[in-house]
Amino acid sequence: MKRTYREEYQHWLDSPALNEKEWQELDSIKNDDKEIESRFYAPLEFGTAGLRGTMKVGLHNMNVHVIRQTTQAFANVIARDGEQAKQKGIVICFDCRINSDVFAREAACVMAANGIHVRLFQSLHPTPELSFAVRYYRTTAGLNITASHNPKEYNGYKVYWSDGAQLPPQHAQAIAAEREKLDIFNGFSSMDYEEAVQKGIIELLDESTDEAFLKEVLGQAVDRDIVAKVADDFKIVYTPFHGCGYKLVPEALKRLGIKHLYPVPEQMVIDGTFPTVDSPNPENPEGFALAIDLARKVDSDLIIGTDPDSDRIGVLVRSGDGEYKTISGNQMGVLLLDYLIQAKKRTGTMPAKPGVVKSIVTTEMARKVCTMNEVHIEDTFTGFKFMAERIAQWEAEGSYSYIFAYEESYGYMVGDYVRDKDAVTASMLVAEMAAYYRSRGMTLLDALQELYRKYGYYMEKTLNLVMPGLDGLKKMKDLMDRLRAEPLKEISGVPVEQIRDYQDGTITVAGLGKVGETGIKGSNVMYFELSDETNFIVRPSGTEPKIKVYILASGKNMNEAQTKVDKYSSYAESMAD
Repeated sequence: MKRTYREEYQHWLDSPALNEKEWQELDSIKNDDKEIESRFYAPLEFGTAGLRGTMKVGLHNMNVHVIRQTTQAFANVIARDGEQAKQKGIVICFDCRINSDVFAREAACVMAANGIHVRLFQSLHPTPELSFAVRYYRTTAGLNITASHNPKEYNGYKVYWSDGAQLPPQHAQAIAAEREKLDIFNGFSSMDYEEAVQKGIIELLDESTDEAFLKEVLGQAVDRDIVAKVADDFKIVYTPFHGCGYKLVPEALKRLGIKHLYPVPEQMVIDGTFPTVDSPNPENPEGFALAIDLARKVDSDLIIGTDPDSDRIGVLVRSGDGEYKTISGNQMGVLLLDYLIQAKKRTGTMPAKPGVVKSIVTTEMARKVCTMNEVHIEDTFTGFKFMAERIAQWEAEGSYSYIFAYEESYGYMVGDYVRDKDAVTASMLVAEMAAYYRSRGMTLLDALQELYRKYGYYMEKTLNLVMPGLDGLKKMKDLMDRLRAEPLKEISGVPVEQIRDYQDGTITVAGLGKVGETGIKGSNVMYFELSDETNFIVRPSGTEPKIKVYILASGKNMNEAQTKVDKYSSYAESMAD
């Protein structure tokens, strides 16, 4: 019988599994019913992105008890595939966050106790290297302890399968089902860490894995000669935001041929409290204040920043007025896409049937770039696991050779050695691309304007309707239910011509009803196509308590596109009321 949140709280207080510090933390909230409810109303939900939550003692939080229980469930799923799957084992990695190394070791000890061979990184490493290691060592699975770009209070449990991509839904469901069977305090097996290392059940990875990964990263460079031409006066400022990119990103840039690289000293310090920024998210320009100061001192046009687990990349470029401007995820994706196409054509390295994958919420300018260059492009749901599935499908069919995959939230992927977004490789390609345009006397901002003139004027904006707490979950559900029960007929006075409901895969036209199917379904996304060729998309975040609204607009010029974005942004903000 399921316990109430108060009963669950008491169960934890009474458990001998808690140490004195943990018990005191729980005892300190005994008179705060709302806090008790928030920690114990339900377990953290396990999905295709694994787990993510604040680090507190409680059922709905990230702590060693949740880690052990979840890892036992994960071990059970691996063991179902037999002894060979256990011997192939798992790679475990972690980021810079508080407790990440502790959680990684706890997970390794549970896996080892279940007879599953563990390859454990000895220090923090980028998420894309974890994806690489799964493929490189041909393991059954992978695990990364990371909360990506979330605030310092968070940590996460990101799970990968044998293809190097994040879990497909069926495996996530299997792990979630196993978790429900296990008591959180005594439903797992573990063993002593030193004993597991001594017996070889836990194998510690050394720098040879880094070298193998860097070899693949550098293999994605298309035109190194262009870097050499400008290297003497080409400068880059780099920040890892206190995280995992601190080592491999500078190394990749130096091996590419960048001579003048200026890491931000204060942010090269590994620190899970992220002391120099309010948020370690490269999507937030304010986090680049120290990088901008350094860029001005050294006279650099280009700033690159990678998030704490080094899978996302943010870029700032100096404009004509001396200010540093953010290049959005959509804009950078289009820049890289066009550059890769043109550079591969120029160097004779374009495959016979090139293909590109993007998410459904990513700019339609990418489609225009591909169409005009005779490159195949397809959409998937948000998340690189879906992109990986599509690429694997192409490989199985022998249909297209993927050259690039990306989504608007600052994530980019190239190469067959990873199946997740990769800021290490993306940093190198951005540097190469910036060097190319520098050889033409242009910055990346100049290049973007050139692309607008060539492909048309597009503007995008993502709004986050934050809905925290228990009430927030209900508000999110109610909003999505309302959009389905009472579909929008117009937005800001502009008629809705077509609605795509990606949950059931239906396409509906006002007055006609269902007219077709989306081709992909099973994701909680409502997609409204307006008569002025703007797309208005609504989806709940999979990792944070918020509804995301995406506005994808185009126009005859940038002012027209921006006007549309501003108009629909006002409407989107009113949806949170």
